[in-house]
Amino acid sequence: MKVDKLNLNGKKDSIEVLDKIFSAKINKKLVNSVLYKTNANYKGRHAKTKQQNEVSGPTSKIYAQKGTGGARHASRKAPIFVGGGIAHGPKGELAYKKRKLNKSEKKLSIASLITEKNKNKDLLIFSDFNSEIKKTKEMHLIIKKFEITNSLIILDKNSRQKIEKSVRNIPNVKVTDINHFSAFDIVKFKKVVFTESSIKELEKRYS
Repeated sequence: MKVDKLNLNGKKDSIEVLDKIFSAKINKKLVNSVLYKTNANYKGRHAKTKQQNEVSGPTSKIYAQKGTGGARHASRKAPIFVGGGIAHGPKGELAYKKRKLNKSEKKLSIASLITEKNKNKDLLIFSDFNSEIKKTKEMHLIIKKFEITNSLIILDKNSRQKIEKSVRNIPNVKVTDINHFSAFDIVKFKKVVFTESSIKELEKRYS
């Protein structure tokens, strides 16, 4: 299929793209599953408390079982004592299972989301950035002109080097490349922007 391609002057041209990326079947159930797994894996679980078997100290019984008049106790490492283990505290990152995402799930979910963006006219394709844009002000005017103030911009390596510095301080705009974006990123931003070369790199993964 053919989609519009724009240059920075606003002049339209067309580019041939793969149907299985830009006109794929929209599988919302799969997308929801991928987003759930991605979001769950993003969560940092760094808090950790020591359980009874992890607290350092002797394991000997603190006093005789009978005849003291006190309650029966074993080690000072028991959770009821100050300095003992924590019975049901957080167990740290290693205790949580990472939800596995296979390659076909990732590809199909991204194709579904790109198709939906294309259908809703929230997808733009630019010509590659051949000249460097140094000023944030200049890049801001371009973003305003094409109404991509809330967007994920997926660039080829050369284009990224040309504009990354000028766009990195602009809020609600994320610049990345083909290797570093996910379905979660596409959903987060209203519009998705590709360059001609980044489209070709994406198609290589699907061919």
